[in-house]
Amino acid sequence: MHEYVIYGVEIALIYLFLLLVYRFVKGSSGDSALRGVAMLFTFLLLSVYFVADAVNMYRIAKLLEKVVDYLFIGVIVVFQPELRRGLTRLGQNRVFNRFLAKGDDTIPKIVSSVFRLSRGKTGALIAIERGVGLRNYVERGIEIDAVYSAELIDSIFYSGNPLHDGAIIVRGSRVLAAGCLFPLTENPDIGKRLGTRHRAGIGLSEETDALVIIVSEETGRVSVALRGELTQDLSREILERMLRTNIGTETRAHADPISVGPA
Repeated sequence: MHEYVIYGVEIALIYLFLLLVYRFVKGSSGDSALRGVAMLFTFLLLSVYFVADAVNMYRIAKLLEKVVDYLFIGVIVVFQPELRRGLTRLGQNRVFNRFLAKGDDTIPKIVSSVFRLSRGKTGALIAIERGVGLRNYVERGIEIDAVYSAELIDSIFYSGNPLHDGAIIVRGSRVLAAGCLFPLTENPDIGKRLGTRHRAGIGLSEETDALVIIVSEETGRVSVALRGELTQDLSREILERMLRTNIGTETRAHADPISVGPA
């Protein structure tokens, strides 16, 4: 009897593991496949622990145990992309990021470079990665992976540079890529006077939790898109406050944007 209690605990732990894996793959192409694996796993467990063992089929029981062992390896191989995404999400958890945060403060550099562009009425689109990774967009642009500096930003958005119409993606103190393209917002309430740059910034903020800074080429005004909301005509002080509230060392992943005027 004691042996069957241990078997029951083992089975419960195994299904808890499968449930956690299912949370990562739910809604993906691996969803149905994992349900099939769970059904097969149930059949093999019943065969091993209740049928073969009960009638003393020693060799069949050992064979089925080996199949169960290899089934776990198969799950890891088949669902590798989904598991990797899940582990990536875990690694981006703000609890871990708080312990691993670096001391280098890039915010003053960002603010300074943005208003340098603003003074020259140089259009710019700067996406700052937060909790959700922007690797998909990085791969569609030109990878740079360089330390953020005003000179680098000036050269990227200089009108003679072929990358100036795209966006840059920033992670921490580094510029990951330039010439990146973002999805345009389909929100019908967005004013028609807003151009492609603003619509792309809002579109990315709707799909991810990135904070996107937009510098208007026509007016030089600075705006920020965050969670689908656009805050326009920011001063240097308000932009720095928004950055420190939402991406600073005291990051709050769901901090509200600071509203200073109509979108």
